[in-house]
Amino acid sequence: MVLFGRTPFGRSSHSKSEGSQEKVRGSPGEVSPDVLEAQTSVQPGELSFAEASAGGLGRHLGLVSTTFLVVGRIIGTGIFSTPSSITKSVGSVGAALLLWVLGLGICAAGLCVWIELGCMFPRSGGEKVYLESVYKRPKLLATVVFSVQAVLLGFTASGCIVFASNMLLAADHIATEWEKRGIAILVIVVVTILHTFFPKIGVHGMNLFSLMKIIMLAFIVVTGWVTLSGKIGKVSDPNASFRNAFRGSTQASGPYAIALFKVLNSFNGWSNASYVLNEVKQPVRALKIAAPLGLGTCGILYILANVAYYSAATPEEISESGVTVAAYFISKVFGTVPQRVLSVFIALSALGNVMTVTFAMSRVNQELAKEGVLPWPKFWASTWPFGSPSGGLLLHFIPSFIVIAVVPFGDAYSFIIDLEGYPMAIVHAFVVAALVILRWKAPDMPRPFKVWWPAIGFFALVQCFLLVVPLTKPPGDKEVTSLPHWLAPVVGIVIVVGGVVYWALWQKILPRWGRYRLVQTKETLKDGTVVTLYKPVKTL
Repeated sequence: MVLFGRTPFGRSSHSKSEGSQEKVRGSPGEVSPDVLEAQTSVQPGELSFAEASAGGLGRHLGLVSTTFLVVGRIIGTGIFSTPSSITKSVGSVGAALLLWVLGLGICAAGLCVWIELGCMFPRSGGEKVYLESVYKRPKLLATVVFSVQAVLLGFTASGCIVFASNMLLAADHIATEWEKRGIAILVIVVVTILHTFFPKIGVHGMNLFSLMKIIMLAFIVVTGWVTLSGKIGKVSDPNASFRNAFRGSTQASGPYAIALFKVLNSFNGWSNASYVLNEVKQPVRALKIAAPLGLGTCGILYILANVAYYSAATPEEISESGVTVAAYFISKVFGTVPQRVLSVFIALSALGNVMTVTFAMSRVNQELAKEGVLPWPKFWASTWPFGSPSGGLLLHFIPSFIVIAVVPFGDAYSFIIDLEGYPMAIVHAFVVAALVILRWKAPDMPRPFKVWWPAIGFFALVQCFLLVVPLTKPPGDKEVTSLPHWLAPVVGIVIVVGGVVYWALWQKILPRWGRYRLVQTKETLKDGTVVTLYKPVKTL
């Protein structure tokens, strides 16, 4: 499977191929010497490759676990619910299916950008590493700006609430808001404890849930095929939705933009493997195989699942169903009783997503702490007691708990949950620019994978689109919620600017006022984890 690039699973695009040299072994991962050499010439952050990879659980994630890490992050609850709102926005089956194909293409282009950078810098942290490799001046500014949005917006709340809601629905219990919150809080507590004290069980659990999600979507796909064959008596005309598939398509551009946002949100998580490369065996090889395999599997299942949904109901029925499209599909084909069973599976899918997001984001938090940009970095970088990033897990737990427990349900809650999108689009735009700068300034740097220029340009244009559209007026000047359309992007920009302010206070203003300078040192924790520290030293 080749995604917009050269030799994703094969030989390096550099004259020294990855397979043609003796490997430098990690424990037990392997990184080729030319890639290691590049780490010294273009070193991201303040830690060398050896220092960044030291400590923790070591390289314990194989190809299967890395693939499931991507699958488990992408498949949450979106594919079971958003097709109805997407269909309602664009008006036809053909237009909706084309948007899903377009969304897959956009994510594939972005993934290839991330694979090129991840193979050049095979260490945990994802966007943090790629930004640090280029934006070195002012020192630590890129790291600090990314850390502010990652810590503040990297919470896991919606999956916990979805788990609670669907389990209560399966039990046919009308719950109060605080019953839902209570179950959701229990979920994030249990997941955090599991990843902290039983890391191996946590990985096996993520793999199990990811496999369950694939089987669940495959069941929907196969059921759709059977329905299309005309063997389901409850569906009188399974081909009705596909006759004149573009009939009723919306003519205005605004609804397509809104629908595309929902499609891309359903694919969110395609970059998940890049956050944990310090723990992946043979990270370059694994990234080139696992990431495309995970995204490709999800993309094919998503498109075929949509075909299955339309085989049992018309676009009008799906748009007005009032329930998740998967539940409506099951009720049309099998009746109402299996609908409760589906609610359990959707809840478990949400739980698996929570486990995967928590696993990955805790590693990002730990990498930020190891760079010394967070207060009390040794605490947040800690791997006590069993090698997992316990400090990073706690740092992920705190904002997740606050959002679940404090933010009122309704438009305000949806706003907080969706807030991450705009700052992340800004980060993605700067990452694409970083790749272009590296191509220009370091053309001979080893690249075990090289993405094609058209894919880079395509993904860059999409990021510009994602940055501009949220600021424009919605179709007919009609707001989707009680909150103004511009609020989320404005708050997102404020968060990014807040990162700049935090950097200025920490690195410039406070040292000047306090008449001290920050002296960089490094300290090795008991398990071998290396942490960068910035200690104030009084100036004369």
